[in-house]
Amino acid sequence: MTKIEEHVILVDSNDIQTGTMEKMQAHLEGLLHRAVSVFICNSQGDWLLQQRAADKYHSNSLWTNTCCTHPFPNETVEESAHRRLFQEMGLQSELAEIHQFIYCEKLDNNLTEHEFDHVFFGISDDFPIPDKNEVMSYKYLSYNDLDVAINQNPQNYTVWFKHIYKEVNNHIISKK
Repeated sequence: MTKIEEHVILVDSNDIQTGTMEKMQAHLEGLLHRAVSVFICNSQGDWLLQQRAADKYHSNSLWTNTCCTHPFPNETVEESAHRRLFQEMGLQSELAEIHQFIYCEKLDNNLTEHEFDHVFFGISDDFPIPDKNEVMSYKYLSYNDLDVAINQNPQNYTVWFKHIYKEVNNHIISKK
């Protein structure tokens, strides 16, 4: 079975599209590209985390936010957030974009994650049905337990998640 070549949207520091590139090549070259991160909490305020599948091309087996993705060319960030939430976790939820940030980090496999990340948040009490090709496991944690876990074992979490989880929590607190 032939794998379909995926492209990411290359952007400048203002999130203006400058082109597209094959996904792995963009990560090898460390070029800034558009990304989406989705955070879901249940109505009790617990965070839904996923453990990335063991055969992911980077950051495999690490814990992270509910899901993340790269928008397809001609797809909005909101459309990609909804698409990926359903694909990875089998969930549908109202989502609101709450933050944007840029980061650049070296990863395993000689890859660099250099992303203009659009962060979405939603609340759902629906039962996740994860795609086993994408997600090894999932769990719910309170913010306090999550913060302790990240501080005790930061190597168990993805780089982008560690960059943003406190900002997401600040958003959640401000909406209470």
